[in-house]
Amino acid sequence: MERPAIHPYIPIVIGVLSVILSAIFVKLANADSGVIAFYRMLFSVLAMLPIFLLKYKSELKGLVRKDWIFSTIAGIFLAFHFIFWFESLNYTSVASSTVLVTLQPIFAFVGTYFFFKEKVSMKTILSALIAITGSVIISWGDFRLSGSALYGDVLALIGCALVTAYLLFGQEVRKRLSIITYTFVVYSISTITLFFYVLIKGESFGPYSSTNWFWFIMLALIPNLLGHTLFNWALRWVSTNVISIAILFEPVGAAVLAFYIFGETLTLSQVVGGLVVLSGISLFVIDPRKIIKKFF
Repeated sequence: MERPAIHPYIPIVIGVLSVILSAIFVKLANADSGVIAFYRMLFSVLAMLPIFLLKYKSELKGLVRKDWIFSTIAGIFLAFHFIFWFESLNYTSVASSTVLVTLQPIFAFVGTYFFFKEKVSMKTILSALIAITGSVIISWGDFRLSGSALYGDVLALIGCALVTAYLLFGQEVRKRLSIITYTFVVYSISTITLFFYVLIKGESFGPYSSTNWFWFIMLALIPNLLGHTLFNWALRWVSTNVISIAILFEPVGAAVLAFYIFGETLTLSQVVGGLVVLSGISLFVIDPRKIIKKFF
């Protein structure tokens, strides 16, 4: 394999900084959750459209009926992931919401166990129990703070489960398509789903201030396209575990920004629970044997 032009960790750091901004941009946008999600996906699709039409549209011929079904289901799950997660930010803090969404690897192992019958090790079970304990600490602290904060935590957890379902349904299709084609198809389906959701809910498509349009576009370009594209590029040279560990810095960075931008302070339960959650996920994605072998 040829060496990359730049060290893979540099794009990974830029990618993490990009996804950190997601919750911040959502909080800054003054619109309903479904509307924010719709324009995030719409502008992402429009940005990808030229390169897809020029270089990748022929790949659609290779899609069979099952691929379209799974891609549609994945797109719908992705749409509702954004709805639930964005809505959670109206009730709970950026710190609690982003930490709970990072439970995705734990949800993923549950999904692969029940749907793909993958074996579960004691380390996996232990890491899941630790992460769940952390989420309980956060939720209990938020419940004591206010009932609405706990409601926001529940919405974030549902959003986490939905993005896991999106990944599970899409993983087989993704193996047979380029990242551009797969992303374009799923994002397009997600956009259509969100369009009808906003229409049925009676939420407003506009008009919005120029500031709001700026945040909608930034959500599409920075967290969606820049952040995740850089992660996918880096996967050619680093393991998935490196990306998973890097993404754990998202709630840390988001909490710091939320403190300075929105004045959100952290409670003791959020700090303790967040550390416990991140410890559990770290145990899940890190293989201690490889680390020991590498250094000793």
